[in-house]
Amino acid sequence: MRDKTSFILAGLIAMALMFSFAVYKGWAETDEEEEHGGTIIYTEPVKAVLFDHQFHLDQGLECDSCHDDIFEEATGTAEENGDFNMQALYDGKYCGACHDGETAFASNTRCATCHIGVKGFNRMHKVEGGGEGKEHH
Repeated sequence: MRDKTSFILAGLIAMALMFSFAVYKGWAETDEEEEHGGTIIYTEPVKAVLFDHQFHLDQGLECDSCHDDIFEEATGTAEENGDFNMQALYDGKYCGACHDGETAFASNTRCATCHIGVKGFNRMHKVEGGGEGKEHH
């Protein structure tokens, strides 16, 4: 039970740090970040999942690591696919191509690392003055 509690706590801390960083940045992207896709907040099939291109580039990945074989370069295209869901990730598609537990943490672990949820999404809207959030889809 202690390991499970530590795991959950680590996930919550990671989510809080990511959210704090996002608030600090004000979701404003530099020209370089925009060129590299910036931050994407997926709202389908669930609200809300955070993906940070720059974080992945900082890990040594190149754009062609994911584009065009795993994801098309047009933001939001994956959301239009009927199989863009957690089961597809578990089956090694989309994010699951790397988040398999060997290349990167498995997509069925550390949920709060990516899933900021409705509350996180709503906080982003509030931080931005109540208007539309910085969604890409």
